Amino acid sequence: MITKEELIEHVFKKYEDPELMIDVWTLKIIYDITVEDNKVKILMTFTSPLCPYGPQMVEDLKRMIKEKGVDDVEITITFDPPWKPSDELREMLGV
Repeated sequence: MITKEELIEHVFKKYEDPELMIDVWTLKIIYDITVEDNKVKILMTFTSPLCPYGPQMVEDLKRMIKEKGVDDVEITITFDPPWKPSDELREMLGV
């Protein structure tokens, strides 16, 4: 059975936001990860409520997680709290 740490290392740190080209873990858009009975629940956000890549990101992440042998993946999107880049990220993004 996959662990939260393995998901972070092998999925979230490997999957880049298609628009910003920074992995979703570094962007801190993954708010919560639950692994139970070979099922994964993710609470995440997008960098913007109007993110054009949102649906693609959800499908890509589900596929990547299932490829790790997980039976079921549920991804819930929230905008509470809204995403705000850290000072370090702002520097990386040049803003």
